[in-house]
Amino acid sequence: MEWIATIEAWIAETIGFSPETQHKIELSIAVVLLATLVRLLALRIVNRNVHNLRVRYRWRKAIGYFAYFLAILVVGRIWISGFSSLTTFLGLLSAGVAIALKDLLTNLAGWLFIIWRRPFSTGDRIEIGAYRGDVIDTRLFQFSVLEVGNWVAADQSTGRIVNIPNGMVFTEPLASYTLGFDYVWDELPVLVTFESNWEKAKQLLVEIVERQSLHFTAEAERQVRSAAAQYMIFFSKFTPIVYTSVEDSGVMLTLRFMTRPRERRGVAEKMWEDVLRTFGECDDIDFAYPTQRFYNNASEGKRGARASLLPDGEPPAPSSAA
Repeated sequence: MEWIATIEAWIAETIGFSPETQHKIELSIAVVLLATLVRLLALRIVNRNVHNLRVRYRWRKAIGYFAYFLAILVVGRIWISGFSSLTTFLGLLSAGVAIALKDLLTNLAGWLFIIWRRPFSTGDRIEIGAYRGDVIDTRLFQFSVLEVGNWVAADQSTGRIVNIPNGMVFTEPLASYTLGFDYVWDELPVLVTFESNWEKAKQLLVEIVERQSLHFTAEAERQVRSAAAQYMIFFSKFTPIVYTSVEDSGVMLTLRFMTRPRERRGVAEKMWEDVLRTFGECDDIDFAYPTQRFYNNASEGKRGARASLLPDGEPPAPSSAA
């Protein structure tokens, strides 16, 4: 049409774009619009037919990656002559990215590693470097976690979203709270005085920890034994237990039990409330805390271990054997 040729001539004269360049721009815009339309239609189909949120999220990410990759490929073929095959295009693109964008390439490699090896998935709770949180999104160059811990106790959420470069999976230790099985070991230390009936206190704590956490044991054991088919995991004991040790201020009774990572604070709260109520009913058990006291061995020590003092306060000379 003459009016189209007139517009192209005006653009070429005003802006300097040749008719060939204008044609490439028009085709590029059409390709981007078509890819966006195809993506929206595919997402609509997925949203209608897939009700599992995690599966729907994965479909949404895969469709987005495919649409963007296809648009870049077609636009590249439009603008750059000599790309006779996909292999050539990808080879030149990789070479340019490797030279100019080293960090982005590392993050892209990290994304491929995450997709291939699956050190974590969306919804997992992980710790990488100085960051802990629940993975809420994975992208080409970074993944996002909903932060836990930091200034908030007991691994509860801070409300902050932290974006972490994918390349950190190669340079930082990565710990998963949920990979393989959904339980972690937790401990609750209870300190009682030396004068307390610590054996009775330990028995009461055994009853409390079994009452509050024993229902986790069967499921945790099943998951751990299933994970042992893939990982070198050797847990010989899954039931809760109470360990005894001695500290400066008293006898330490440590409750060890399995729990779900996201329920640590709630389980610990129930146990502490149970401990407070139970110990409150016992007149021979006291909690220990840092205090200062003067100990007179001559009057307070065991009869066979007391020091005998002379009238002037000096200990007697050791007796010699006949």
